[in-house]
Amino acid sequence: MTEDTTGRWRGWRKAAEDALYGPEGFYRSPEGPAGHFRTSVHASALFSGAVARLLCRVDEALDRPATLDFVDLAAGRGELVTGVLAALPAEVAARVRAYAVEIADRPEGLDPRVEWLAEPPKGVTGLLFANEWLDNVPVEVAEVDDADVPRLVLVRQDGTERLGEPLSCAEAEWLARWWPQAPEAGLRAEIGLPRDTAWASAVATVDRGLAIAVDYAHTRDTRPPFGTLTGFREGRETAPVPDGSCDITAHVALDACAEAGGVAATTAHALPGARLLTQRAALRALGITGARPPLTLASTDPTAYVRALASAGEAAELTAPGGLGDFGWLVQPVGIPDPLDEP
Repeated sequence: MTEDTTGRWRGWRKAAEDALYGPEGFYRSPEGPAGHFRTSVHASALFSGAVARLLCRVDEALDRPATLDFVDLAAGRGELVTGVLAALPAEVAARVRAYAVEIADRPEGLDPRVEWLAEPPKGVTGLLFANEWLDNVPVEVAEVDDADVPRLVLVRQDGTERLGEPLSCAEAEWLARWWPQAPEAGLRAEIGLPRDTAWASAVATVDRGLAIAVDYAHTRDTRPPFGTLTGFREGRETAPVPDGSCDITAHVALDACAEAGGVAATTAHALPGARLLTQRAALRALGITGARPPLTLASTDPTAYVRALASAGEAAELTAPGGLGDFGWLVQPVGIPDPLDEP
């Protein structure tokens, strides 16, 4: 951070943007996100395998095009795209054009088949997958003052806060529609407009195929009264301080993003609408159940039983209620049937 930002009051959107993505920002650190928090990608290779199966379903829905795109949006250090390429059948992998989208520099040793980009490519035919991206798209924070007026929350680099101006018309309209609040001092909300715009822009890059966002999420009837803004540092939740030393994240109003992404998609295609699933439901539709292997396998093939038991434990973590299984999946088909629909 530059010296002149230390004592300056700014909205959370600008403060978090600089802290996360500026020249010395959190997401440019050598260790990457995996050094501070654990996503589904890091929890188990089963997750990459499930995304690979989903890509195969998209491939079938597209009638196996000569080139099949896979876009890993917010790729970290390329963990997901690497796992997906490794899990694909050889015939599909031979046709895949893989992209990793991330602001950090390309990591050493990444599979040379992966093209490393700062922005999503356009004209995608295939699958765009954004795992824990939208929660790091910075947003403004609003708080109701003593006169029952929602105002922007301003913050300094050390995390000190105070209230600023009332919300703009667009922000107030978004809040009224997507995060309605009682007029009670101290209630807080995150204004999701930038995420709606970001997701609509991502969906607009897909010509035909599927766009999916996976994230911490809530919907209109389950908004938390005091917001969700928080920080993560070295695997622990911490106060959100916009100095570049920690991740700054807030849960996503995926229902609002779904509407914005649906509008972007329907400008080019008639298609099934976006829908929201829990990660538990989505992964079960892709064959991950967490079921334990039969005990009889322990006597007939002990090694296979131990492997199957470990896999079941990893699957259980990915689908656990109160944990990763409660993540939201925003599924937006573009010109194809929804490949996660039950047969």
